[in-house]
Amino acid sequence: MQFARPALSLAVALAVAACVTRPAPVAAAKPRLHAIQERYVSPAVLGDELDSLATWTNGDGSIWVIASAKSRHQLVVFDADSGDRLHTAGARGSAPGEFQRPNGLAVSGDSLFVVERDNRRVQVLALPGFAPIATFGEGLRSPYGIWLHETAPGELEVFVTDSFMKGERFDVVPPLAELDQRVRRYRVQLGDGSLEARGLGAFGDTTQAGALRMVESIAGDPTHDRLLIADEDRRHGSNLREYRMAGVATGRSLPYDTFEGEAEGVALWSCSDEGGYWIAVDQQAPRTSFHVFDRITLAPVGSFAGRVTAQTDGIALHAAPTARFPSGALFAVHDDRALAAFDLGDVIDALGLDPACRR
Repeated sequence: MQFARPALSLAVALAVAACVTRPAPVAAAKPRLHAIQERYVSPAVLGDELDSLATWTNGDGSIWVIASAKSRHQLVVFDADSGDRLHTAGARGSAPGEFQRPNGLAVSGDSLFVVERDNRRVQVLALPGFAPIATFGEGLRSPYGIWLHETAPGELEVFVTDSFMKGERFDVVPPLAELDQRVRRYRVQLGDGSLEARGLGAFGDTTQAGALRMVESIAGDPTHDRLLIADEDRRHGSNLREYRMAGVATGRSLPYDTFEGEAEGVALWSCSDEGGYWIAVDQQAPRTSFHVFDRITLAPVGSFAGRVTAQTDGIALHAAPTARFPSGALFAVHDDRALAAFDLGDVIDALGLDPACRR
């Protein structure tokens, strides 16, 4: 009987606690959105439907920004310093040098990797002439984004996101059990004008909380054993999901209220061997927000928007100095029809970032 009173007291306490209305979780305060003037926005060209970007350094030292023009089934080349539209490459088709809905782009040396959604392949071309080298894409059904990891000279590990869908209009997310194939991996050997590719399988989380439902952009940081993959499905909270390089989900994403629009392009800004930042696109109108996160901790450090840049899909971060951008530049698609450029020095100053990022 001496022990009955404490037990009764505990029961009453639990009953009272259960009746208490607990406050809803409060979102962490978002960093202030800084306004940064674009250094240029190229003239708009209707009908291009620009999507992804990649940069390449020409033999004469000039920098190209290459964009995929999905609706025209072409690639568009811009001068990085001026934003001038230089020329286009390709035409609609499935032969070498032709494209069907080109999307993700990546550059390794003088080799350009182009993901083609409707040809279900990755095509590799030699720059500057865009001469076709080879294609690969075992198992791809509706590929979108790409990221390259150089594991040895002439050897690459290639990650390609595969956003295949169900339904008559291909707008229904597959069952969770099928989402273990959202990212495909390949081992690629680049030779003198030749290429060999071997499939390494696929990965993707299949839990309700961590599944990749609608995927496109992907980028990695081998130093910190991290992949960030954009899940665009706003019905489940569009976000960047974290994976290990081996394809294992960590269960971690950026803070749940980070993206008000769709999580789109993502790029690593490496400022030292281990330090730097991630830049992620929050696709919105009338202006896109660009969120900046610490490279190591993924803690938010600031956000910015341009004066006009909106509805951004792809970005390309060029951290090396150019004639016009001594601290490097961030290039972004504007409204599917133009190229916008931000000076990384302006971003460093506005957000108070590490001076080591100023090259």
